[in-house]
Amino acid sequence: MTLPSLRLKSNSDRRIKAGHLWVFSNEVDTAQTPLTAFEPGQEVQLESATGKPFGLVTMSPTNLICARMHSRDTGTPLNKSLLVHRVQVALSLREKLFDKPFYRLVYGDADLLPGLVVDRFGDYLVVQIATPGMERVRGEIVEALVQVLKPLGVLFKNDSGARKAEDLASYVEAAHGEVPERVALEENGVQFEAPVWEGQKTGWFYDHRMNRARLAPYVKGKRVLDLYSYIGGWGVQAAAFGASDVMCVDSSAPALDLVEHNAGLNGVADRMSVVEGDVMDALRELKSAGEKFDVVIADPPAFIKKRKDQRNGEAAYRRLNEQAIRLLNKDGILVSASCSMHLAEDTLRDILLASSRHLDRHLVITERGFQGPDHPLHPAIPETGYIKSLFCRVLPV
Repeated sequence: MTLPSLRLKSNSDRRIKAGHLWVFSNEVDTAQTPLTAFEPGQEVQLESATGKPFGLVTMSPTNLICARMHSRDTGTPLNKSLLVHRVQVALSLREKLFDKPFYRLVYGDADLLPGLVVDRFGDYLVVQIATPGMERVRGEIVEALVQVLKPLGVLFKNDSGARKAEDLASYVEAAHGEVPERVALEENGVQFEAPVWEGQKTGWFYDHRMNRARLAPYVKGKRVLDLYSYIGGWGVQAAAFGASDVMCVDSSAPALDLVEHNAGLNGVADRMSVVEGDVMDALRELKSAGEKFDVVIADPPAFIKKRKDQRNGEAAYRRLNEQAIRLLNKDGILVSASCSMHLAEDTLRDILLASSRHLDRHLVITERGFQGPDHPLHPAIPETGYIKSLFCRVLPV
């Protein structure tokens, strides 16, 4: 089968040669291969200005990232055979790293499947598709997952904002078998149930797994505050690791109901409490009430979703961390995390330094955390590395 060509401008192939998988619209020779000639999701052959083939891409012709590469072999199209192979390769890494089947199985570009995310919850898989190319082969994706893993159920959780940018419909539906409203998982020896149909993203955030494991020596016998707790990933684990009491704050009542449920699964409900409301309002109220904590965990949603949000987002991180420090005991631990791709670790470090100095506190960073190895970093695509977590000791000057 002969595929149409997408030709790059002269000297616009350096990133592709260096290993990147994305093609930007301003790199395309639109005189020879106009973007209007392609359909969303169409598979085409990417070529240099001289016609040398680089591999196969799928199209998003109206977007800045107008194409994403899935194969450097022009004879290997995006079909069930390739999907089975890529899923098997991804699975082999996760099975080396984890002794139980709870992890991110497929992580988009890093697993050479741009636009595809698959989280595994034992016998259940939750799939997110973010590009027209992957949407076109959604049936083959399910067939490949069923062939390799034989799951009881596969859920499409396709309601992300990224789909809107691609003009893809939003939907959540079972694609194979039956998937319950909540599925079980285990992380760092702690039991949870995640709301895969109604929860955030796939229902759980495996990316902070290693950072949550680091909590253990910091929280034993301590009073802990977990901000933006969601369903208790940090807070329930802190209690399971021996915290004397844990307070979880979130604006979602259903999420806090699951905090209490997950606490019960681990026999720590008597050491946990929940507060429903806006986190910043809750911080001010806790300060007014004279509350103090030994450990405060601040893991907010992305305050910087786009570059235009940079200034306001950095200010939001500053306000959050400053208020968190105010609630620490004299020798306290602040765990400051960010999932904002546009917030560099150095910038977060500078924010923490400025916050501590404003309050006349001495802050040192004891540990630096990254995303878990089931979220591998593609070295040519820095956007695949987005998680950062800084463990800080905060003392009087």
